[in-house]
Amino acid sequence: MDGLHVTGPQASPHWRISASRTVSYEVRLSTDLLDPSDDTLADAGADPVAPSRRRLLVVDARVNTLFGDRIRDYMDAQAMTYEICVLDADERGKTMDAVFQVVAAMDAFGVSRRREPVLAIGGGVLSDIVGLATSLYRRTTPYVRVPTTLIGMVDAGIGAKTGVNFHQHKNRLGTYHPSAVTLIDATFLRTLPVRHLRNGLAEVLKIALVKDAPLFDVLERHGTRLIAERMQTHDSADRGAATLAVMRHAIHDMLGELQPNLWEHRLDRIADFGHTFSPAIEMHALPDLLHGEAVAVDMALSTELAHHRGLLSAADRDRIHRVITDLGLPTWHPVCSPGLLAEGLADTIRHRDGRQRVPLTVGIGRARFVDDLTLAEIDEALATCQPPGGAPAGRLARMVGA
Repeated sequence: MDGLHVTGPQASPHWRISASRTVSYEVRLSTDLLDPSDDTLADAGADPVAPSRRRLLVVDARVNTLFGDRIRDYMDAQAMTYEICVLDADERGKTMDAVFQVVAAMDAFGVSRRREPVLAIGGGVLSDIVGLATSLYRRTTPYVRVPTTLIGMVDAGIGAKTGVNFHQHKNRLGTYHPSAVTLIDATFLRTLPVRHLRNGLAEVLKIALVKDAPLFDVLERHGTRLIAERMQTHDSADRGAATLAVMRHAIHDMLGELQPNLWEHRLDRIADFGHTFSPAIEMHALPDLLHGEAVAVDMALSTELAHHRGLLSAADRDRIHRVITDLGLPTWHPVCSPGLLAEGLADTIRHRDGRQRVPLTVGIGRARFVDDLTLAEIDEALATCQPPGGAPAGRLARMVGA
């Protein structure tokens, strides 16, 4: 048999199984998914041979408040049999309890093992929870992601990873289970709080700094306007050109990094830029910092580390710090003590299989991995980023765009 090898055959035969799995999923830009006449959402991820008109929807609580009536009207117009599980999905509730809540809803609804993809409508936290639940239920059930936050559209909603937090460690429990389809509809951003737009732009800035200098230029020239326009193409100063450039470049760049290393067999990942210290910062700062804000603090520290090593000019360092600030993102937080950063680096080393593998920018748009960061270097970078005397409450509120 192909892939089945028997050795022996006398005293101690044994078998070695070798198999491969083809993985294919789609990320699609759409417009107005809740238009009752548009069957894109109803048909997403459906079995083309034996489609089912039954769906379980898992919807973020805030999204349900804003769009719940439209979602129900859409499902009724599409003649779907459905149930909606409303989930209060934020970082503090990103636990196995939330996963079990989704699993219970799947079991109660009687989700088919292959023909009835669960629809996950919400931000990155919700898609991570639903992704993990569907990966466990009957040992994989399909699902469809409809991210409603910018960070979900450009980062959390387009990869293969799922995960929840455990014992103050971010995403410590998880699987690789990509959705059948991710449908990205920027019209959801109309109602997104400004702070969450800034949060998503942090992940855009991350990929720009290590991979895409032209994307950085767009953020530098137009970032504040994009926030003011809420990333909408209608009535924008340039008819949506900058918004479309940001969305297309960020998604394309991220998928380009993910595709050849989807299961992370290779742990040198430039997409980990901004994610060396940020997991510890984010979990210790909850609920004060959003994910992208913690990543911004990490990027500011990493920018100083790159500059101190001669990888980044003073002019480019200043440009990066200016863009972080212009986007309304923080460069420091009071939890950032030398001890916490040392603890965060140690945990990152464990996560990266015993090596630092820290990506640092080489100029703007390229990156290099280092394995020899010292605590003295980190302390120096932290001292550079910290405002004189720390940040009083009012200043901190402005730093995180509250």
